[in-house]
Amino acid sequence: FNGIFLEGVFIMFDVEVRRLRELRPLIHCVANPVSLNDCANLLLACGASPVMAGCPQESAEITAASQALVLDLGMLNPQRFEAMTISLRAASERKIPVVLDPAGADISSYRRKCVEELLRLGGISVIRGNPSEIMSLCGMETSAKGEEVFNAAHNLSNTTGAIVEITGEADIITDGLRRVCVKGGHIAMIRIMGVGCMLSSLTGAFLAVKPEHPLEAATMASALMKRFGEAAALNMECLSTGYHSMRSYLIDVAGKIDFLALQGGFHIEDR
Repeated sequence: FNGIFLEGVFIMFDVEVRRLRELRPLIHCVANPVSLNDCANLLLACGASPVMAGCPQESAEITAASQALVLDLGMLNPQRFEAMTISLRAASERKIPVVLDPAGADISSYRRKCVEELLRLGGISVIRGNPSEIMSLCGMETSAKGEEVFNAAHNLSNTTGAIVEITGEADIITDGLRRVCVKGGHIAMIRIMGVGCMLSSLTGAFLAVKPEHPLEAATMASALMKRFGEAAALNMECLSTGYHSMRSYLIDVAGKIDFLALQGGFHIEDR
């Protein structure tokens, strides 16, 4: 279908996409250098205006001028973390929505400590990570599966006040009470670096459009990213190209977001 029915309101994708392109919100991404270029180009293709800054001396000023902040722990170092804490404080003071991507929190105690510090500062709107990353934030075994993972996500949401999104074959998004399941996408999406980073950035763009409705924003970003993946994989298969082309196709498809939204085909369950 062409929209999502959440919190008693039917949200039309094409309407929200049009708003995104009309507003052209500035999205400040303290991004993973590995995927920085892809995140910036995806945001531009969708209609947002990215600024990728990781310098502590300018973090507060840039955040204050932005409509959303995305913090990605990929390739973390002390200077980048300092920029994140300064940016988060500036965002909290001005009630600017924030996405936290705890990349690699499951494999490094330093990253976990940094995430804990960011969560302690507060002001996070959405936490997006894979199951292992989310489990590590909950102090649980990263091998946990099924309901154990979902219950941990609910608890993390209730503890932090943030929407928690676990991404995978199906994305699970919760506000601590409700659980939204977004299906779709393509296996080729896990064969290229940075798809999760791009989703975090896209979530920031929709948070800028719907700052008071982070569950809706996260759901829309998730559903659209899976549509991008499906369409990009179809291009890859039809043209007999490889995974390097898949990265480009994701951005190509994002530039045709209006067409995709109007065509529907989303797989969303609100439980």
